[in-house]
Amino acid sequence: MTVLGVDIGTSSSKGVLVGGDGTVLGTAVRPHAVSRPRPGHVEMDARVWWDEFIAMARELVTPGTLVDAVGVSGMGPCVALADETDAPLHPAVLYGVDTRATAQIARLDAELGRDAVLGRCGSLLSTQAVGPKIVWLAEHRPDVTARARRLYMPSSYLVRQLTGVYVLDHHSASQSVPLYDSLGQEWYRPWARRIAPDIELPPLRWPGEIAGRVTAEASTATGLPIGVPVVTGTIDAWSEALSVGAQGTGDLMLMYGSTMFLINTVSERLLVPQLWSTVGALPGTRSLAGGMATSGVITDWLRDLLGVPDHHALLAEAEASGPGAKGLLMLPYFAGERTPVADPDARGVIAGLTVEHTRGDLYRAALEASAYGVRHNVEAMRAAGADIRRVVAVGGGTRGGLWTRIVSDVTGLEQEIRTVTIGASYGAAFLAAAAIADVDIDTWNPVHERVVPDVRRRSRYDDLYGLYLRLYPATRDIGHALARHQRALAEDPPR
Repeated sequence: MTVLGVDIGTSSSKGVLVGGDGTVLGTAVRPHAVSRPRPGHVEMDARVWWDEFIAMARELVTPGTLVDAVGVSGMGPCVALADETDAPLHPAVLYGVDTRATAQIARLDAELGRDAVLGRCGSLLSTQAVGPKIVWLAEHRPDVTARARRLYMPSSYLVRQLTGVYVLDHHSASQSVPLYDSLGQEWYRPWARRIAPDIELPPLRWPGEIAGRVTAEASTATGLPIGVPVVTGTIDAWSEALSVGAQGTGDLMLMYGSTMFLINTVSERLLVPQLWSTVGALPGTRSLAGGMATSGVITDWLRDLLGVPDHHALLAEAEASGPGAKGLLMLPYFAGERTPVADPDARGVIAGLTVEHTRGDLYRAALEASAYGVRHNVEAMRAAGADIRRVVAVGGGTRGGLWTRIVSDVTGLEQEIRTVTIGASYGAAFLAAAAIADVDIDTWNPVHERVVPDVRRRSRYDDLYGLYLRLYPATRDIGHALARHQRALAEDPPR
């Protein structure tokens, strides 16, 4: 058995060809960039998702290679509206990093009621929610919504292109607040008709269900055989969790990527305004999740700003800087913040700078800032009643070891790292394999190492974490004023 898994991420698309025993037979990557046309707007052309899928499939599936199933995943929840021919009508509005719909969130809160939304959907309206972004498009791009007939996310768009089937998975739908009823696990028609009256919402299936089979047209484009089954797929973070076996009750997945994502599998629905309560990737499971707006994005920004070709030199200098980054403290809200702060107008802060500080200190402060953000989310989860028994780390940021060690030292959590840390594309491949055969992720991807916190550093990090928690309230008003200034400059740039 051979399966193909493809994930459409924020900074790149990744493909992986996997054998029946979980061995990675080949990988492909297509870097891409999102568009940020205005402050708070983060977009991407949905047609790129299919173009990159075709390119990676052609690279991985060489003549003579038999593929038995295809899995897909992608960033989300996103809003890509298409007409009745499936032609995208506008750049896809991305997940919680796009903060354009704050006014629409406030109006929907007033109209629908915050408590009613939380109770029915499991999460409050936020920059992560789909509904306010559709309303924003209706108000600012009525030409788009007048022609819109279908709603896509990266995974569902690929399924449509591959199979001709219009479908979305339950998990992605559960993040489409307020369109989905997380208790009844179906679209909530009264609110859907209010927000998206002319859009045909897709039928719902679970991520591991077979959605359809590769059509003749898709076969010609991709090189995949006609009739190969394609699973429904899901949002990348939940696919990442599946890739490392973090789907048991009490498991917490930490996804080290452009943003930091946390998923705790819980035994019952936990409602907490600061976090997201969703249905899980597998039937019968539920999740309590959190996500930071930036993490690896900041280290990439620093690397580019400093003109360094890769991260290796900066990681070595950050290691030498030592715990506490020589008295630097960073607030990582460079694109606002999602959980548990829920403030799209929050802004990044670097406190304690002196002329003696080096680029290694700055880089270390960025890594530590993401660790403080993880601790903040973990404490919010525990306060909500989450039982965190095991932590599994995944994603590109697990390579090299420094970042994961800092997170363990700051949080006091031991982390498990599996042999394969490719992430979502590997999880998509596993879902594809599980749809056609009896496979086990612990056999596919066993534990490779464990990251144990250094207790000698705990006291120092406890002190710095206390300052971290004080830094946001102390600078919030200034950050909000600067955010308003940035928006004004975008509307009327200086001449």
